[in-house]
Amino acid sequence: MEHIRNFSIIAHIDHGKSTLADRIIEKCRLLSPRDHIDQILDTMEIERERGITIKSNAITLDYTSRDGEHFIFNLIDTPGHVDFTYEVSRALAACEGVLLVVDASQGVEAQTIANLYLAMENNLEIIPVINKIDMPSADIDSTKKSIETSLGLDPETAVPVSAREGTGIDDLMEAIIQRIPPPRGDEREPLKALIFDSYFDKYQGAIVKVRLFEGTVKRDDDILLCATGKVYSVNEVGVFRLSLEKRDALRPGDVGYIIAGIKTVMDTKIGDTVTLADRQTVTPLKGFKDVKPMVFSGLYPVYSDEYDNLKDALYKLRLNDASLLFEPDNSFALGFGFRCGYLGLLHMEIVQERLEREFDLSLVTTAPSVEYKVHLNSGTMITIDNPVKMPDPGSIMMIEEPFVKADIITPSDYMGNIMSLVSECRGIHRHMEYIDTRRVQLHYELPLSEIVFNFYDKLKSCSRGYASFDYELIDFRESSMVKVDILVNGEPVDALSFIVHEDKARLRGKDIITRLKDIIPQHQFKIPLQAAIGSQIIARENISAHRKDVTAKCYGGDITRKRKLLEKQKEGKKRLKQVGSVEIPQEAFLTILKIG
Repeated sequence: MEHIRNFSIIAHIDHGKSTLADRIIEKCRLLSPRDHIDQILDTMEIERERGITIKSNAITLDYTSRDGEHFIFNLIDTPGHVDFTYEVSRALAACEGVLLVVDASQGVEAQTIANLYLAMENNLEIIPVINKIDMPSADIDSTKKSIETSLGLDPETAVPVSAREGTGIDDLMEAIIQRIPPPRGDEREPLKALIFDSYFDKYQGAIVKVRLFEGTVKRDDDILLCATGKVYSVNEVGVFRLSLEKRDALRPGDVGYIIAGIKTVMDTKIGDTVTLADRQTVTPLKGFKDVKPMVFSGLYPVYSDEYDNLKDALYKLRLNDASLLFEPDNSFALGFGFRCGYLGLLHMEIVQERLEREFDLSLVTTAPSVEYKVHLNSGTMITIDNPVKMPDPGSIMMIEEPFVKADIITPSDYMGNIMSLVSECRGIHRHMEYIDTRRVQLHYELPLSEIVFNFYDKLKSCSRGYASFDYELIDFRESSMVKVDILVNGEPVDALSFIVHEDKARLRGKDIITRLKDIIPQHQFKIPLQAAIGSQIIARENISAHRKDVTAKCYGGDITRKRKLLEKQKEGKKRLKQVGSVEIPQEAFLTILKIG
């Protein structure tokens, strides 16, 4: 174990985490230069295109130090986005140290600080790494100051590297050996292993990624998953190279995989403890929790005959993504579909993109919403994630909405713009601190419902892309929330209903019906478009009727003849309005549901 080093790389999005992992793998000569590909640990097409890590990955490397000693490096690559914070925390729990990457041209950002706190919670050895020192805009001195002031780390221990050029990687490898402690554990103790990730293989079932702390596991052992209480017989154990490499057994300090005929990743909960069924550990590992979705939206096929294809696609996608939750839903306007729960906005975007790409589906997504706690006059409390299920306003005593603690790091030039944006979003300012002479960190408490409506895009716009943002859920608070219905010709359209704060209801309702007016084609009768809270109308627009010129055939003559034709037309339109229905084109939903 003295020659094993378990570590992870953490960073803000786009600070060069995957590129640094590539250089470390190259130094360990796991693959020849001819076989090299960029972002080798990012296996999904979307990850490569967007330059982000979505799925956690692990790899076991052999490294010979400058002194000629042989070491085993277990590198656990983590996602970089706030949506996957829990997965990152469990991956860090499997390590003894981390490389905290900071971009030399951008400095410390919001996710850097959030990841630092996760590493500190797990008592890890932290090695600061200043990346992109080859960039013309790199400011190493300023980056060192921000490492000291924002992160509280010794800037002299930071290792300057260029992951793209390969500069400084040798020094970093030696720093990993010297500064990250080796793992500890006893083979004779009962098995205690942490599940930090899993994925589905269609031939072998769920493949569980584990880090062993105590005991050993080998083929034919009966293992128990503590959270679910299920027992499985082990078929194979091994470590991760570029593919799975079979081993006789896994021992303390090892990072590897277990294949045990597990049918679905839903049974392999991230953060769970694996132990032996006949010799169980007394104390399961701490930190396990069930991940709950934070953002909800409806997912419907554009063409109704694709419903079964969408259903199959969601079940197949959930084989690899246990955090995706869905249940069948039925909308009067959009037909049959599903109500889905996601970890956050990026997770929602990725799921939709994968469904459209990998399964060739055309989808309509309703506006994202969050979970509300609705307290009724009868004394009961219900949880609502779908506006359609909101009870009658007269029966509601109060509504609680989720609040998050938000940290925003921005150049001080844009501080005024950001403060006005956050106050528009009902943010509560807590405090602020200057990181250095140019950048400031703002601490706010914000309603989660405001973040899901284009907040990130607006933040980037008002800071010219320089601001960074991180948040975590803190609690539920009482708020004046109302459900707004959109009525077309007096009939509510369920897919366009939304829950919003009372102060913003009129503005958002007006915005939607103004757009609808331009999209819904004219009919033979006048169509009123209304936004309503309960029975109270808060905004209205009219789509005027198609009007055929019935007096065109009258050349002169008495006015009473023209009036008679106009009255006849008026009666016909009144009768048509009573029996006519308004067809809302599918494009209307696609356009409306894209608005903030």
